[in-house]
Formats: sequence, C-alpha cells, structure tokens
Amino acid sequence: MSLNTISHPGRSGSDELVPSRYAVRIGEIDVLVVSDGVLPLPTKMLGHNVDPTDRAAWLNDMFLPPDAFDWSLNVVVVRSSDQTILIDAGLGLDPNLNLPRAGQLVRRLEAAGIDLASVTDVVLTHMHMDHVGGLLVDGVKDRLRPDLRIHVAAAEVTFWESPDFTHVSMPPGFPDALRATAKRFVNEYHSQLRTFEDEYEVAPGVVVCRTGGHTPGHSVVRLMSGGNRLTFAGDAVFAVGFDHPDWHNGFEHDPEEAARVRVRLLGELAATGELLVATHLPFPSVGRVAVDGDVFRWVPIFWDY
Repeated sequence: MSLNTISHPGRSGSDELVPSRYAVRIGEIDVLVVSDGVLPLPTKMLGHNVDPTDRAAWLNDMFLPPDAFDWSLNVVVVRSSDQTILIDAGLGLDPNLNLPRAGQLVRRLEAAGIDLASVTDVVLTHMHMDHVGGLLVDGVKDRLRPDLRIHVAAAEVTFWESPDFTHVSMPPGFPDALRATAKRFVNEYHSQLRTFEDEYEVAPGVVVCRTGGHTPGHSVVRLMSGGNRLTFAGDAVFAVGFDHPDWHNGFEHDPEEAARVRVRLLGELAATGELLVATHLPFPSVGRVAVDGDVFRWVPIFWDY
C-alpha cells in the first residue's frame, strides 16, 4: 500500500485535534512525515552563545514565548522499492522524563496503517534519546523484524562509548539521560547495527551522509528520484538557524562545526531548491530554503490536501 494513499493530513485519528502525519512523493519514493509529539525546552537552547536580549528579540519577532516553548519532534518513513525505512525513532515513553506529549510515534504509525514488522531498515541521524527512544519502548523490539538493519555512522557509535559534553549547554539531567539511553540502545540492538563511514545507499535513491557537528556521527538523509529531491536534515537545522545560522544550539557537541555544517547545508538546499524536512522544525516541516541577503529564509510548502 502506498504511503500516499493512506496518510494525507486531514485524516488523523478521531482522538486527535491536529494532524500528525503528512505524505509527500519524491519521484518513485513515498515519504511520510510523522509527528512524535512535542518537547518543551528552555528558549536558551536556541542560542546559548548570544546576548539574551538578542535571543528575546528574535522570539518576540516570531511571536514565541520568552522562556520555554514546544520543540516539534518529526520522524520520517520512506518507502523505496521493496524497503520500508524509518528515519529516526522519536523519544519513546520514559516515565522518568515526564513528557506526556512526546513519544507518540508507535501509536501514530499504527494510526497510519504502518505495521512495525514491515520496517526493513532504520536510519539514525544520531543517537540522542529523542531519535532512538522509540525503539526502546516496551514491546517494540519484539514487534520488529529479526533481520532489521539499523544504519548509523561508525563515528556516532564510537562517540557514545565515552561521550564528551564539554561544549553543550543542556538543562540539568540531560547529559546523564542521553548517556544512559545511548548505552542501553547499543546494548539492545548491537547485533543489528550496520555502521558506515561517510556515506551509504540504504535503498534506491536513499543515501545517508555523515555531516558531524551536532554529534560526531550526525548524518542527513538525501532522497533522489525522478528528478525530485528531499533532504531530511535531522538536527543540523533548527527554526532559528535560518535567521541566525551561527547561533549555537544547546545540544550541539561541537557547536562551531555544527554552525559550519548548517551554513553549508542551507546553501546547498537553497541552490538546488529541493525540499527540506528536519526533526525540530514545526510539523510537518516540509519546505524550501531561500537566500535572503547574508542569511537564509524558510519557505514552508502549501499543504496538499
């Protein structure tokens, strides 16, 4: 069954007030953006290296609250040839985190008619807990195929053996939670990990490319088919990054390199005109990038109903 036929935004479950999935077609590749919910975080996380008054001015211009706001959590399902690929896996449902509006992925995949047993591959942009946690939900592993392949950069797995939090600016408790989740994930799924160095074609027209920056093994996924293109940027791009690509996000382990990656990636996307989807852009986060003087501009698509 085509993702395009089961998942248009106006067809959410009756228990939800907002759409939680959006379908796009890239040539012969079906793409479904699925919301894992939202994650409330301090606004300081948007740019901890800038004057608070500058950050407050940007938030005010965007009609956002000054102290904390909800970060979107977006996951992508891709169907290419006979493969169904889950790109990232959301936050999961850790009761110790007390985040009831996140961790919705499994339920929303089911609402979209996607059986976990149909997933042939998982691609991880990186191993922060809001990208791997959905695979750690009780009962999920038992529902996945025993021959499931999980693709992740080798540098990412190595990093989490002894992670460096020297340059991050996270709320208290996050480093310990990230470290523990990554360790648990590797322990549970080590036999299914398929690591790559810099680039790997997961399926026809589906290529994962390591960028580094956000984490040493952070990667983006490029989709190409029939002359159409889409990039899933993971955590390389945040909402503030178009206006202020040099602002450091609190979760970046190498913020200077992350800024360089962001500028390079946004420049490439502006040049090609291809679609962009990212984890923390407002759902469904499908749009394009334009150059606006010395900075960039986010151009959301008009929704196709």
